Amino acid sequence: MTKQKFGVIGLAVMGENLALNVERNGFPVAVYNRTAEKTDAFMTNRAGGKQVKATYSLEEFVESLERPRRILIMVKAGKPVDAVIDQLKPLLDPGDMIIDGGNSLYEDTDRRVAYLESTGLRYIGMGVSGGEEGALNGPSLMPGGTKEAYDEIEAIVTKIAAQVDDGPCVTYIGPKGAGHYVKMVHNGIEYGDMQLIAEAYDLLKNALGLDHNQLHEVFAEWNTTDELNSYLIEITADIFKQIDPETNKALVELIVDAAGQKGTGRWTVVSSLELGVAIPTIGAAVNARIMSSYKEERVAASKELTGPTAKFDGDVKAFISKIRDALYCSKICSYAQGMALLSMASQEFGYNLDLGEIARIWKGGCIIRAGFLNKIKKAFSDNPSLPNLLLAPEFKQTILDRQEAWREVLILANTLGIPVPAFSASLDYFDSYRRASLPQNLTQAQRDYFGAHTYQRIDKEGSFHTEWGK
Repeated sequence: MTKQKFGVIGLAVMGENLALNVERNGFPVAVYNRTAEKTDAFMTNRAGGKQVKATYSLEEFVESLERPRRILIMVKAGKPVDAVIDQLKPLLDPGDMIIDGGNSLYEDTDRRVAYLESTGLRYIGMGVSGGEEGALNGPSLMPGGTKEAYDEIEAIVTKIAAQVDDGPCVTYIGPKGAGHYVKMVHNGIEYGDMQLIAEAYDLLKNALGLDHNQLHEVFAEWNTTDELNSYLIEITADIFKQIDPETNKALVELIVDAAGQKGTGRWTVVSSLELGVAIPTIGAAVNARIMSSYKEERVAASKELTGPTAKFDGDVKAFISKIRDALYCSKICSYAQGMALLSMASQEFGYNLDLGEIARIWKGGCIIRAGFLNKIKKAFSDNPSLPNLLLAPEFKQTILDRQEAWREVLILANTLGIPVPAFSASLDYFDSYRRASLPQNLTQAQRDYFGAHTYQRIDKEGSFHTEWGK
């Protein structure tokens, strides 16, 4: 009996779409879901007439696959992944492979790779970005694990990934949990990107007074530029066109201003603190979502806490351009922070990451795909040891040319009392990075004063301690 070339466990939308993507690209698929009703619905509707085999037990599922078996699990991160692995393991043979395509914490993936590879099985932790559409039509894929394990699935993942001008949006990321680490940081950058766009929207609407039609026009125009052409700007322009049929108002204005999160942004910030890498824009974006969740408190506070009453009275068209410049400069800083974190993690965890190649595979399929990723790829290709994206010639000149507009935007936001935490964090990051001297000499003196932590001097070698105040 002919057996299937690939298996998928978990038939939520992402699992279904990846299964259909694999099948469309010439690899017959077996599927299994914990609830048989879900499997039946998939087979009746979306998988009808395709080379997809339904199975109703893990034993039947495993038996339906050719060896070495390649099994993608698409279940909730954490304990459910371990539970599926525990159920699968006794049924598998040496050389068989499990691929975790969920948003697992990289430390869990490190553990699973070490454990399963020691038993003769293969294990890949694969970041998948692109949402439902990407999963079906071509995502950005970030697989990590042993190189030998990646070689076993390369023929499949290069077919199902998004295709761009310089190849498929997939590459071998590195050992252990490297794939899930890179996906985590990708999501952190995504948080930063989304918050920066939200702040630009807030300024355009509440400082400059643009309505939803004008907002659509501005974002649609920005999406035609080399600097801001991106998936997130594109969908933002689309969002402002959507009219609620019940009220005839822009739908976005009827949505409660409380944003959810699933943890990857927070994980990114936690990792940055553990590794000692500053990512203030991404941290500000996570905090902004947390602040947004205090909806009832904010409504109550708005009745008691007042702010400025000033109004904008300048040239609206000219200031729209300044907001665009501020957005681009802040976006560069956000990506610079994410890349700096990846660089440090690569050293600390032995991932040996190729930052230029990571930028390349983000050019298509994923949520943060953007035209300027070509420039990031070039920056790291030209100088693989580049310490920070801000020092790449093009990005350096871009910010130097536009920083005046960037600063004006923050001045206006502060004058009008409009919070721009990510814009502000980005500018603070730039200003801190460009200064040869920071005020932490005082911080270190304080530490020595109360804790005898010692300090170094600028005029001589060694460590010193002073009996302050005596």
